[in-house]
Amino acid sequence: MPKSGRKKVLVVDDAAFIRNRIKKAVEKIEFADVIGEASNGDDAIALYKELKPDLVTMDLIMPKSDGVKAIEEIIKFDKKATIVVVSAMGQELTITDALEKGAKEYIKKPFKEEDLSRTIERFLNA
Repeated sequence: MPKSGRKKVLVVDDAAFIRNRIKKAVEKIEFADVIGEASNGDDAIALYKELKPDLVTMDLIMPKSDGVKAIEEIIKFDKKATIVVVSAMGQELTITDALEKGAKEYIKKPFKEEDLSRTIERFLNA
């Protein structure tokens, strides 16, 4: 459970090693904690509703419900949701779709932890 006053982050990616890298990036932010992880869009939607995080990192290509569908459902549930897409290159149409559906930013994989930390921190401070 995060300490009071700290920002809550939900990490969504089907690859455990990517979730771990994102968690390391979030740990570098003094006022943020990862409060949940999901490996597919359906779990992401359910966890968002349950945990109400301040920010979600979202992969786009996942089993079950993909990231774009999850973004759409999360934004329907919470118009103010802050979602940062962290996904591989070569998915320009999907990236555009994700941004149109409500994602705030897109970070390409592979990413540098420092770059991801800075981006997440910027949105958590907004």
